[in-house]
Amino acid sequence: MLQVSKIMPQGAGLAPVLLKRAATVELDWDIRQKSRFEATDSQGRQLGIFLPRGTLVRGGDVLVAEDGSLVKVIAAPQTVLRITACTAHGSPFDLTRAAYHLGNRHVPIELKPDHLKIEPDHVLAEMLRSMHLIVNEVSESFEPEGGAYSAGGHGHAHEGGHGHAHAPAAAPAPHVHGPGCTHDHAHDHGHGHTHEAPPVAIQVHAHKPHSH
Repeated sequence: MLQVSKIMPQGAGLAPVLLKRAATVELDWDIRQKSRFEATDSQGRQLGIFLPRGTLVRGGDVLVAEDGSLVKVIAAPQTVLRITACTAHGSPFDLTRAAYHLGNRHVPIELKPDHLKIEPDHVLAEMLRSMHLIVNEVSESFEPEGGAYSAGGHGHAHEGGHGHAHAPAAAPAPHVHGPGCTHDHAHDHGHGHTHEAPPVAIQVHAHKPHSH
């Protein structure tokens, strides 16, 4: 079995000729959301995939085997529910509402400009139809959103992993009231500014003793 422990998202940086020559492997979403699995590529080779935990494999990604060979991932067609707006009884905004309600239920969703896709669920299908949406069962590839914290769906952390450190933002300079300042001093600031009255200069006159 050929071991694979490296992934190149969308084959970034690879020459087109290398991608054209690469073997392929078709995987559905159930497999591609795992970081440990076995598969057989288009050349009949058995692959043992061991990727960093949390990695999501997307169609178009390229796996790099231990011998240096490349395997391009193809998102295999699978049964999904295709959700579109009903122009006769609703509006395109219904898709936004549907995405909101599905998101509240933590349902994996593939977002497209004119439709949504989810995995088959008859309860959700009825809910969506009651919202004036059209729901059809089709066989298509499925690429759901990875979520806000999945770093584009590939699970890599941003804690210095890209070699660039984010320096803390400099603290804002204190507000100084000087000549030409247009800040209104009559109102209550409420944000930490305190205005103390300027010190009053006191003149002390020394009296010389009178000579008699």
